[in-house]
Amino acid sequence: MAMPTSEISALLVAAFPGAAVQVGGADGKYQVQIVSTAFAGLNRVKRQQAVYKVVNPHIQTGAIHAINMQLQTPDENAASA
Repeated sequence: MAMPTSEISALLVAAFPGAAVQVGGADGKYQVQIVSTAFAGLNRVKRQQAVYKVVNPHIQTGAIHAINMQLQTPDENAASA
């Protein structure tokens, strides 16, 4: 059974305190946007690994089938706005 976006958002907010988290999608396919200072100094792969660490248990149960991530620091987010 797929997870509600609110549940995924709560997991990510708990894992990345102070982050701006947006989760969209349904039926096991989700888009995640996180803006967090936790990503400072990390490359794209390391950022994704940090998020997968949080969601992997739900991928393994089948509650999440696919996840598309946009992960930025606040400075990167401001520069792209």
